[in-house]
Amino acid sequence: MTTFKPRLPIAAITDEFSPTLLEALPFMQEIGMTGAELRVVDGKNILDLTEDELKRTREALQKAGLSVVSIASPVLKCVLPNAPEVDGRFQHDVFASKHTFEDQPRLTEHAIKVAQFFGAPVVRVFSYWRTVQPERCEEAIVKALTGLAELGEKENVIIGLENEHACNVGTAAETARVVKHVANKKLMVVWDPANALCAGEEPFPNGYSLLPWRRIVHVHAKDCHIGEDGKPVWGPLGTRKVLWKEQIKALLEDGYKGFISLETHWKGPNENDKPEASRICGWNLRGLVT
Repeated sequence: MTTFKPRLPIAAITDEFSPTLLEALPFMQEIGMTGAELRVVDGKNILDLTEDELKRTREALQKAGLSVVSIASPVLKCVLPNAPEVDGRFQHDVFASKHTFEDQPRLTEHAIKVAQFFGAPVVRVFSYWRTVQPERCEEAIVKALTGLAELGEKENVIIGLENEHACNVGTAAETARVVKHVANKKLMVVWDPANALCAGEEPFPNGYSLLPWRRIVHVHAKDCHIGEDGKPVWGPLGTRKVLWKEQIKALLEDGYKGFISLETHWKGPNENDKPEASRICGWNLRGLVT
């Protein structure tokens, strides 16, 4: 059997295969993934697991030979007080976790502790639910991210800002503008090209060319095209509008060595088989990095 030697290591958000961890792991092992990103485990948000549940999760991942590469937290996925009206065009995915602005300090502290428990280098964060005037939220976002980066520096954890089309920082242009104002390198970027596409940007080459690529710590992989109603239509990775082959080539040429992590979103050939959808996309991802 030929040994799988990817040009970049691959991972997945485990609940994209199954909300039940032990059902997800065999798929990930079969594909040759070496990393796991934790968001929902056994039907609960990773930040809501008990101490015993966290220990069982860690043991299962260690047994499967998978390291935890990121805690996919919901930090700053909330409404920013005194901001413009929230843009109602976007679906607010909370993945078994719903928190308010007031919850964020406690949530952040716990997310960092969970990351340290798993030895995960990155805690993913966002930029508040997108408003009708996201540029007016920029000062508050920079202030919040600066504080998070300082905390990350103290606790030796990277704060990974994901561009999310349902949040105020959705495009590469918006990401670059915000990150420019946070000098602390404990704030890094989780680059999601498909999210940028959903936010109305051409993710590659245009969007990627705007990013401070040296601050990309993690990459999410999914694929879609935009339907006539303006909403994303998800499909098999590498078959839609994100130029994944070219994007990966550029990452390699720029010296990126981090994980590419599957975040399928597609529901499958019959729109009701998420494990098979993620299996197909996982094998497609494997092909792209081989």
